[in-house]
Amino acid sequence: MKIDEIVIHLQEQASEKYKNNVIKLGTPAENTIGVATTDLRKIARKLPKEPEFLLELWDTGYHECKILSVLALRPKDVTEEMVEKLMTEIVSWDLCDLFCKNILIKKDFDQYIQRWVSEEGLYYKRAAFTLIASTSVHATLSEEEIQKYLQLIQAQSNDDRILVKKSVSWALRELGKTNETAKELSILTAEELLASENKAQQWIGKDALKELVTLVKVSGRQRLISDKSKMGRVAK
Repeated sequence: MKIDEIVIHLQEQASEKYKNNVIKLGTPAENTIGVATTDLRKIARKLPKEPEFLLELWDTGYHECKILSVLALRPKDVTEEMVEKLMTEIVSWDLCDLFCKNILIKKDFDQYIQRWVSEEGLYYKRAAFTLIASTSVHATLSEEEIQKYLQLIQAQSNDDRILVKKSVSWALRELGKTNETAKELSILTAEELLASENKAQQWIGKDALKELVTLVKVSGRQRLISDKSKMGRVAK
């Protein structure tokens, strides 16, 4: 399978609907083909796994090719040099989140959180909070670790960019779903943000509390879920 063959195949499957959706996420029109992520996942399963090939695919500059690369890359093959390269070339929140959830969360994720949470770069900062959100789902966190991440949220949540605010709220809500203690700690953090004089923190606190206060324990599930969900309504 050659790179140009993949691009041609993508172009044959393209639709204006998906192209417009990707452009709305911030990807330049000239770098967008317009293929649904569900279709990209099917293609990614058939791609060679060699990192050199997948980096070449990434370097086409097409958003869809970058998604294919992230879907096909094996975390163990991704070097620190590759992480830095890919991060500097991410220009949309969906690709940022996918890179975090498919690759970085399976590596030494805490180092990226600590390094990027105070970064000014939009997608570095979003990645830090996306990793906190993903960490609470994919790792077993101690109460001490949860408190550490809540302290980071409180200290680094004064960024008014919407893509950052949404990722902070997401991280706060996912931490709260860990268990009852984490819920209480997350609610306390959200209330303190809401009481802050900083507009971004007020927005985050208000947004996170909408879900945090609805969380309940359901038999057979380790994490808490909203009482607005079907299973949650039964447990309420």
